Amino acid sequence: MKGLFNNIKGDAFGGLTAGIVALPLALAFGVSSGLGPTAGLYGAIFISFFAALFGGTNTQISGPTAPMTAVSMVVIASIIAANEGSVEKALPAILTVFLLSGLMQIGLGAIRLGEYIKYIPYPVVSGFMTAIGVIIILTQILPSLGYYPKEDEEYVTKFKPMAEEMILENILIEEAGEGILVLEDFKETISRAGNITQDDILKESQILAAKEASGALGAIKTFPRVIRNINWLEFLLALGTIFIIYGFKRITTVIPSTLVALLVMSGIAYGFGLDYRPIEEIPSGIPVPRWEIFTGFSLSSVTPYIFTALTLALLGAIDSLLTSIVADNMTKTKHKPNKELIGQGIGNSIAALFGGIPGAGATIRTVVNINSGGKTKLSGMIAGLILFIVMLGFAPVASKIPAAVLAGILITVGIGVMDYKGLRAITTLPKDIKLGPIKLSSEVLIMLIVLVLSTFWNLVYAVGIGLVIASLMFMKQIGRITAERSDIKPLNEEETWNDEKDFSERLKEKVFIKHLKGPLFFGSTSDFQQLSLQIPDTALVVVMRLNRMQYMDQSGLYTMEDMIVDLQKRGIKVLFVGLLKQPRYMMQRIGVIPDLIPENCIFQDFDKCIQQLDV
Repeated sequence: MKGLFNNIKGDAFGGLTAGIVALPLALAFGVSSGLGPTAGLYGAIFISFFAALFGGTNTQISGPTAPMTAVSMVVIASIIAANEGSVEKALPAILTVFLLSGLMQIGLGAIRLGEYIKYIPYPVVSGFMTAIGVIIILTQILPSLGYYPKEDEEYVTKFKPMAEEMILENILIEEAGEGILVLEDFKETISRAGNITQDDILKESQILAAKEASGALGAIKTFPRVIRNINWLEFLLALGTIFIIYGFKRITTVIPSTLVALLVMSGIAYGFGLDYRPIEEIPSGIPVPRWEIFTGFSLSSVTPYIFTALTLALLGAIDSLLTSIVADNMTKTKHKPNKELIGQGIGNSIAALFGGIPGAGATIRTVVNINSGGKTKLSGMIAGLILFIVMLGFAPVASKIPAAVLAGILITVGIGVMDYKGLRAITTLPKDIKLGPIKLSSEVLIMLIVLVLSTFWNLVYAVGIGLVIASLMFMKQIGRITAERSDIKPLNEEETWNDEKDFSERLKEKVFIKHLKGPLFFGSTSDFQQLSLQIPDTALVVVMRLNRMQYMDQSGLYTMEDMIVDLQKRGIKVLFVGLLKQPRYMMQRIGVIPDLIPENCIFQDFDKCIQQLDV
């Protein structure tokens, strides 16, 4: 906390400005998540304050972000669908997942994983971020045009047969759980089915209709109906919001254009008494902890989402640390990645306890804070306090904001979050792989796979698949490069090193030199295994130059052992030159040194090795 109050004026203005920028985004992300604007506001308040207080980046402003909201939206929708479409029933499980995610982030920081986040390949991040933008744009088209699937009677009616089937299936599951389901006698089943009302069927139909129209794919499938049922007032409100956001930036960037759009369009809608759809009411009281997270806890309701909670934790870590790097570049400082993860985890955990959606470090808000004079943790804490004051004093006013205005704001967020640098690189990166007649860059292929799978299938699995493919391609490339650089040749054919130029001519057909010019790992062992086959029977000695083999894994270790054993069976002596610390340690652990290669066969320089040759 040293120096926390050294820049009060700059931090106060930076925090105030960042808080103002965060307000419309917090409300919009809350609505988009499915938990309502209050959840977005609570998330922004608690994450901003506590992530700043305990985090490792002085100028970071945290809160709900597009990537975190996109994943949260999937979690919320699936848990609500599993709880008969009731948000209240689903809320304890939803918030438990969010709390678990925050605790996992604290754990990631505690085990110092923050230092390794930087190794995630750029194509995976690029594809994911572009997918987030596409998902937000597609899912916000419906509310920006005033279309809500649950309210489309014709559309909902299509799901009534399926709803009846689902209700009956639930009755049978309940009876099986109670031990009263008897296949020969369905009297109890018939009795319970007789209690089903048209309202029950309609409610289940609405849940199924909303589920079918959810996500990017659902929005695309529903689009023909949306076009036929446009609410022109909602459309104009969203369009006006987008126009102001982009247009006002041309006038000045001092005042946040998002806030201007929110105030102007909401003022027009409310001031002229237009028949628009407002957001859900925002409570004006002090936030109360959601103790039902603990009192209504059910392990079975949370277990399916453990992996999703971990994904949220990792995504929040990546999102936050990328923003930290941006802040470092602007302020010429150095953030503490593990401390930042702990701070983000504390912020997300506390936000979940009060019913807020999860978040991370927000790049735009952080940049605004720095440009406005913020330099210490106090700026992020002030941003959270500003949002808290707005909620206490202006909640009734904020509840009048048109839903279409927030949809318009989110569309601009979706457009802005996409990685255009990665998209532009599609045509410029070298095409190093071939799929049938098509040549592609492996980097571009990874980015496109993550983009498509994230948009139309599953955000969580898409990132995992992208990481696996990127790792496999990296290993293949490194293995190929290592093999190309480390081929075995007689001394008179191999490119000689400086200390080999005076080597005796009479030894050149009896002594073979192997230059290993890279790591010996599982990606390069298949080529290395051919080494013993390439050495003719005339050879008496193989000298292995290992000065540039910095690393050896277990696969490389056993491949090396097999090669030495094979050569020694043929009566060929193996000498090591320039063996480095890590490979030596690995070979000592399993006895390659000294059982197969005694210490008197290991030399630090080539000249001493040659002096010991007896051929």
